[in-house]
Amino acid sequence: MRQKILNSIQKIPATFLGSQDNSALDAVSIDSRSLQNGPQTLFFALVGANTDAHLYIKNLIVTGVHNFVVTHIPSECETKANFYIVDDTLVALQQFAANYRDFFDFPIIGLTGSNGKTIVKEWLNFLLSPDYNVIRSPKSYNSQIGVPLSVIAINEKHNLGIFEAGISTSSEMAKLEEIIKPTVGVLTNIGSAHDQGFLNVEEKIKEKMSLFKNSKVIIFQIDNRVDSFVFPKTKAFTWSFVSKEADVFIVKNRVLDDTILNVQFGEENFDVKIPFQDAASVENASSCLMVLLYFKYDISTIQNRMQLLYPVEMRLKVKNGINNCSIIDDSYSSDFQSLKIALDFLESQKQYEKKTIILSDIFQSGLSKNELYTKVSQLIVSNKIDRVIGIGETISEFKDKFTNCITFKNTAAFIADFENLDFSNETILIKGARSFQFEEIVYLLEEKTHETVLEINLNAISYNLNFFKSKLKPKVKIMVMVKAFGYGNGGLEIAKLLQHHKVDYLGVAFADEGISLKNGGVNVPIMVLNPENTSFAAIIQHQLEPEIYCLKGLHAFLKIAKQKNLEQFPIHIKFDTGMHRLGFEENTIEELIATLKGNNTVQIKSILSHLATSDALEHMDFAHSQIALFEKLSSRLMSELQIKPLRHILNTSGISNFQESQYDMVRLGIGLYGISNDPEEQKQLEDVGTLKSVISQIRTIAAGESVGYGRKFMAEKPTKVATIPIGYADGISRGWGNGVGFVTIKNEKASILGSICMDMLMVDVTGIDCKEGDAVIVFGQSPTVAYMAQKLNTISYEILTSISQRVKRVFFR
Repeated sequence: MRQKILNSIQKIPATFLGSQDNSALDAVSIDSRSLQNGPQTLFFALVGANTDAHLYIKNLIVTGVHNFVVTHIPSECETKANFYIVDDTLVALQQFAANYRDFFDFPIIGLTGSNGKTIVKEWLNFLLSPDYNVIRSPKSYNSQIGVPLSVIAINEKHNLGIFEAGISTSSEMAKLEEIIKPTVGVLTNIGSAHDQGFLNVEEKIKEKMSLFKNSKVIIFQIDNRVDSFVFPKTKAFTWSFVSKEADVFIVKNRVLDDTILNVQFGEENFDVKIPFQDAASVENASSCLMVLLYFKYDISTIQNRMQLLYPVEMRLKVKNGINNCSIIDDSYSSDFQSLKIALDFLESQKQYEKKTIILSDIFQSGLSKNELYTKVSQLIVSNKIDRVIGIGETISEFKDKFTNCITFKNTAAFIADFENLDFSNETILIKGARSFQFEEIVYLLEEKTHETVLEINLNAISYNLNFFKSKLKPKVKIMVMVKAFGYGNGGLEIAKLLQHHKVDYLGVAFADEGISLKNGGVNVPIMVLNPENTSFAAIIQHQLEPEIYCLKGLHAFLKIAKQKNLEQFPIHIKFDTGMHRLGFEENTIEELIATLKGNNTVQIKSILSHLATSDALEHMDFAHSQIALFEKLSSRLMSELQIKPLRHILNTSGISNFQESQYDMVRLGIGLYGISNDPEEQKQLEDVGTLKSVISQIRTIAAGESVGYGRKFMAEKPTKVATIPIGYADGISRGWGNGVGFVTIKNEKASILGSICMDMLMVDVTGIDCKEGDAVIVFGQSPTVAYMAQKLNTISYEILTSISQRVKRVFFR
């Protein structure tokens, strides 16, 4: 592998400068934050809209990285490492991966489509792995960056590859085809995802089909729109639920909770049972069935394996655990590549310094057992894991490769000894192959709450952060507001993610919020926006930075600072420019300057104000008057005190509407959580929170019967009623009841009947095919938080921050 990496990098068009030995390269990285970077790492310094990895090369050299692919060599680094200088580091990464792919000659299945790619990939891995040593894309690594990272993981022991490719606009697929070079193509469902990136659906299909231009065969559901884009040298192997002209005709029948697929293929006619009934799963399973047929599997093997298909969980989840623990749930897969990803995620989301991993045997590495567990041990060491709990026959054999390690032969043995194991004040990664049923371990370790949860999409948080970063001028810093428990989404977990993204400041409302973040291990500077005088001592103790907005508060803080013999303690001065909420007014500036002049106990880190109408364009003149007054007051303070602090006045809406006034820093708030007052901007943001519950009970009431307190709903006809365990004590406004609001069940709207109770609400599920225990969406994509706010005549902030702390937050990536 080392020689292949070296040969692959030497083939890209690059200028080499360096003299250090690079023959030991065995890993590729693009993440400067990864603890897995080291002397054997080849680092590609990618440049994005908001980040430039060249800025971190100096620090990487200190950690031992010696080989870099760059567009330029940062100053002070010229003679300290090996550099491959290229025009574009992303293009170089793709060329490198394409070169590396050329060293291997075995079947490669390439997957693309609008929906179902990752599900089909995971199911194909399950179905084919008994007979092949499979390398596949980890998670949903299907992008211009994810695909090359996936392909680079191939080693000499693999003999089948399964890689997915995703695109969002034209001309992207050609680059991925050169990297994957699939011999077998699978086209999954063509839906509306990423339609905005193409002129029409035909252009999108044509672009996706270009992945298969050199494939021997392409497997797809027969579709006139697709037929014309099949390449002449590529065999089409088609299937259909409706057309007998397809190579394989499938008739689906529901039986209890399963679906029976009657398969008609040439002279063969046989049944296959799958444990799903929803349309998407049946379609994805049919794509998998076609691959098995193409690979000439016998009917009994197909039947035996297909009936064992399972729901695929594609997300890493962060959950609250027992005894003040934090749980990272990755209990459904165990392979070397996904372990590396999970360990990076652990580092970005750790809430406690002590780190434990519960790890099952690892399958399909393509390595010998000794080589595999040697590499796993190296990963564990580089990620500074304090304790390893291994579960499985094989990992138990290699226990001596790990320090502070105990092992169990199986999950049952671990559970039997659970009471004797101490779990407290630590972050625990649970990483296991599906066959080990680690969900039982997750259940033991997670904090028990009721079935209503608020799911927080950390990918969406990252996306929204980068969306607003892209609007900033170069060198403008960003403060992100995590006050009010992260706008109801969860303060510490989101702060950890923002720290991982290297934001410049975090903002909280009160000292106790900042103290909680500091105690949770957050080391980003934290500004307290509404500090009470009684909290100044605690603010100093925990190294928080107070906003000072009045003379009384300034004198009180200076008094405490003097008593503690402080020097240059950071504070932030706020001016009132028209919001009339908090801040020094213009008539107090003389005394403010006199008080601060010559005072060495504090250092003014920033000067700020707050716009009252940044989202109301009809009041743009007022906003401009605020900005002008801020310029006047801040300039005078800076001139009189001869200081150059950061200045900031823009909030989320201001970032978009007053880009000329970004000053030195902006404050991102509700926009991070996917909410915008601009309808066009709202379309570009991603939903962060989904409030979910379940159906507790279903009953049918007769005409004339009522539902709920006060008999506010009277049935005019037989009505099927479902009870949901969420109410106003969980933060659902009572105004959302009595037919105003709805929930979503099985993708259908279910109107709320009668008054919302403290812990429950009732909905009309007449005509909806649902049962007790089925999932309920209270808000998310439908209804959206913005829609709820409009109907309730309030703002999205209130909806989000009202969700009770008793509702469990589940974070996932």
